[in-house]
Amino acid sequence: MCEIYSSTPPPEYEQITRSVRLNGLVTSIRLERRFWAILDDVAKQEELSLGKFLATLHEEAYSVHGEISNFASLLRVVCTTYLVKYQSAEAVA
Repeated sequence: MCEIYSSTPPPEYEQITRSVRLNGLVTSIRLERRFWAILDDVAKQEELSLGKFLATLHEEAYSVHGEISNFASLLRVVCTTYLVKYQSAEAVA
């Protein structure tokens, strides 16, 4: 049953750290390679560079919720939200 999940190649869940500028400050974000690939897709769909997408997302989330205690976790949830939305769009088509 779990073979589709357990057979995930290790490079897909290797953690990658990238530096990004949020609110004028450079910070590091560590995510698994697969999440970075999904975020690249989301940024392309929004017609933004990844850096600009992350900065815009951070600003908007801060405007809505105030302090963001774990931006990396937010990014993982953004990825799953994107995939659910994409999956729903595929089902309709």
